Amino acid sequence: MALRRLLRGRVEWSRLEAVAREIRDRYDREEVSVRFLEADNWLSTPMVVDERWFVKVISRQNSIVHALFTTGRNLGAFSTGTEGFFEHFSTPAEMAEHELEATQRMREIGLNAPEPIETFEVDGLGVLVLEYLPEFRTLDELDEAAEADLAPALFESLRTMHEHELLHGDLRAENVLILDGEIYFIDATNVRDTGAEDAKSYDVACALGALEPLIGADRTAEAALTAFSTEELLAAARFLDFVNIRPDHDFDAAKLQGEIEKRASSP
Repeated sequence: MALRRLLRGRVEWSRLEAVAREIRDRYDREEVSVRFLEADNWLSTPMVVDERWFVKVISRQNSIVHALFTTGRNLGAFSTGTEGFFEHFSTPAEMAEHELEATQRMREIGLNAPEPIETFEVDGLGVLVLEYLPEFRTLDELDEAAEADLAPALFESLRTMHEHELLHGDLRAENVLILDGEIYFIDATNVRDTGAEDAKSYDVACALGALEPLIGADRTAEAALTAFSTEELLAAARFLDFVNIRPDHDFDAAKLQGEIEKRASSP
């Protein structure tokens, strides 16, 4: 967490106050209450305003860290024998606009996501405003039985994204919210259209890697097969080692690979 704080940086209090004032004025509030979240997030300062809006404040440093992550991820993609398919945003405002658009697209195709409100810019900061979902839990905060029950729905939702040519690019347990037994997606990243097929395989590999520590390799592979073919899982398996070197993933890639190959070889 200390490393994450260092990389994310601290936005000066005066600039955060300017964001709060802008929200107050835009939404015609006399005053607003602000609660900062200690979220697992490298790329923004997240906060809740009036327990109604979830707000991400994106700084220039967040944009620089995103560029570093993008370069590292593309190098990792090269190591699997594919072209890099991640794309960087040049400004904090572009980062906010992309996430708003990705959230809108997910809702348009029938997936659950927080209601997108708007983006704006204050003092060089990109600001994203979404509906705040109270009382949600992330996927990895559930008990194992609930995680196993939701696993097929997670892969089915991912299939729906891909059928509509929508790519998540950063699927991990912290980006899958559970509210009233339903899955909600947040934090989609930017992927080039030219690398769509490889990016889909990468998405599936991320989902496999997110679930394996929670429910085991066997049940993860079984859940994935409810939505994807063995050929698609074999394509995703090429990315497992690459996904596993990320600091926000930690799973048994060899066991997953073995489970996928076992099912692929079964008559």
